[in-house]
Amino acid sequence: IHLARSIMERTKTVLSHLTQRTASAAVAATEDEDIVIVSALRTPIGRAKRGMFKNTTADDLLATVLDGVVKDAGIQPNQVQDICVGNVLLDNFAVNARGAQFVAGYDYNTSVNTVNRQCSSGLQAVLNIAGELKSGMIDIGIGAGVESMSSKGMGDGDLKFSDKVFEAEGAEDLLTPMGITSENVAEKYGVTRAEQDAMAVDSHRKAAAAQASGRFRSEIVPTEAVQVDEDGDVADRIVVTEDESIRAQSTVESLAKLKPSFKPGGSTTAGNSSQVSDGAAAVLMTKRSTAKRLGLPILATLRSSAVAGVPPGIMGIGPAVAIPQALQKAGLGVHDIDVYEINEAFASQAAYCVKQLGIPMERVNPLGGAIALGHPLGCTGSRQIATLCHELKRRGGGKGVVSMCIGTGMGLAAVFEVAN
Repeated sequence: IHLARSIMERTKTVLSHLTQRTASAAVAATEDEDIVIVSALRTPIGRAKRGMFKNTTADDLLATVLDGVVKDAGIQPNQVQDICVGNVLLDNFAVNARGAQFVAGYDYNTSVNTVNRQCSSGLQAVLNIAGELKSGMIDIGIGAGVESMSSKGMGDGDLKFSDKVFEAEGAEDLLTPMGITSENVAEKYGVTRAEQDAMAVDSHRKAAAAQASGRFRSEIVPTEAVQVDEDGDVADRIVVTEDESIRAQSTVESLAKLKPSFKPGGSTTAGNSSQVSDGAAAVLMTKRSTAKRLGLPILATLRSSAVAGVPPGIMGIGPAVAIPQALQKAGLGVHDIDVYEINEAFASQAAYCVKQLGIPMERVNPLGGAIALGHPLGCTGSRQIATLCHELKRRGGGKGVVSMCIGTGMGLAAVFEVAN
């Protein structure tokens, strides 16, 4: 009997060890399928039409970051199989993107495509590449974003619709100017002018502090800016290393003097809205298994994403709907997130989303947002990822969310984690 008990106990121990090893192997196999970020970099952001990149083309900006991420990762350009580029305003940018790829040293074997989901295009490009990686279509890819609002601004060109579109309920709101959607959010949800101006001042204050302390350096690629002479010919190229739109001296008192930009008696001004800008960003991604096999550094892991539709006339509330969905998919709550990068398209909508979700303000855009840094439409989502990942790395790890509202009425959000 004693021998039988001993054998049974020994058998249980062996089975327990085997079960633990099997479980560990299963976890490792699952983790190997994780979509990870190897490198995330951006150009400095310039003022559109009058800033440092006013004579620099979008393809030059894009080429800079495409070159930057492969060098940062320590791989060759021909190891990248596909590139997806977010861009909103430039016509037929797929051709320009292909050109930027060649300028950056990639050959014809690397493919490229573009995506336009309005202000979320840079994040959508990253998620598109994540989908290609998850499906096994590619092993290494880049999600990027770029906008030269100096080359083409919002409202340049005419939109054409079928007459049938406006017979559909709610479709007329698709033509609501973005500034009026901001006013609609402020009025509907009671976001005051004082709240909006306070958020704007805070954005500049945080961005100025981050710039002064060098916290943007790890995410910025020094970028050439073209200088032209009186005849419009290239006269020089200077290297730019810092964002140029941050106003450290901004105060609530100075912003209070600004007139409403979009309607008489309104609360949305040039001071509490995002700035029109030029810039590019790129995010190099792969599966964890590939990163381990090639010995690549892992900056962050994509944990979940979600997209949601909202009424076009109040499109700014998009993050308040998309963020909870992304958090639920990741099995997380609002207070599990260390840093939220929520695009400040307008202070009205950003302030509403933060308040609606109960996010502690100290966790929102700790390095400033689009009101201070600028909002190059197709670039912003990728830029936010670069800012988020490097900030979490600086802190020793943590979880973060990138989210933004989307013109025509949507919100997009994604959850990332940087390991401790």
